[in-house]
Amino acid sequence: MPSFSGFPSGKVRFTNIPATFFSELLPQIDNLDELKVTLYAFWRLDRMEGNFRYLQQSDFSEDEKFMQGLAEKPKKAAAALSDALGRAVERGALLEVEVTLEDKPTTLFLLNTTRGQAAIQTIQSGDWQPTNDLQAPIQLGDERPNIFRLYEEHIGPLTPMIADTLRDAEENYPHAWIEEAVRIAVENNVRRWRYIEAILRSWKEEGRDAQTDRRDFKKERRKYIEGKFSEFIER
Repeated sequence: MPSFSGFPSGKVRFTNIPATFFSELLPQIDNLDELKVTLYAFWRLDRMEGNFRYLQQSDFSEDEKFMQGLAEKPKKAAAALSDALGRAVERGALLEVEVTLEDKPTTLFLLNTTRGQAAIQTIQSGDWQPTNDLQAPIQLGDERPNIFRLYEEHIGPLTPMIADTLRDAEENYPHAWIEEAVRIAVENNVRRWRYIEAILRSWKEEGRDAQTDRRDFKKERRKYIEGKFSEFIER
């Protein structure tokens, strides 16, 4: 077995891996090839640019050194790769989605993050188009932030209970309403979902003028810190 000579000194490039990989995902992985594929995906995607990052199976299979680490014989390595990708998808580390390029089905693999989930939704809704770039054959249209990322960016950490609540909100309210309610919460420095939900419920029960724009909301800003909304404001 060849030995590793050690990590080089000086400035080296690191790969970003979420702490939850070590605390939650790693203890579950019981297959060496699956572990290799998952770590390789983190490494490869971390070196890509842009908000929309994904891999194809060929990105793994065309890396000769990586494939040799799966098996010495090419056919066995290819079989091991397919199995490992399937395991990673089944476990939830990777997401997969199929698109059609030049009348051929193509499978894309993404990390299971809020951004990856949003990309999958965008693709499944048909808001994507092919490109002439063999390395990046598709591109997404204008991506609206999904409700999970919107919450994490403006309100706070996402918990399983909050995630369920947000899914319910997506079913009950238009996305534009949710975005506007979050903006009002941020402007009033009331970063609580109960406050946002109170605004949404008020619009649903009392009506909301579709023509109302941001200038109108700024004029009525005090409306969302007084009356029935005052209980959410810290004094």
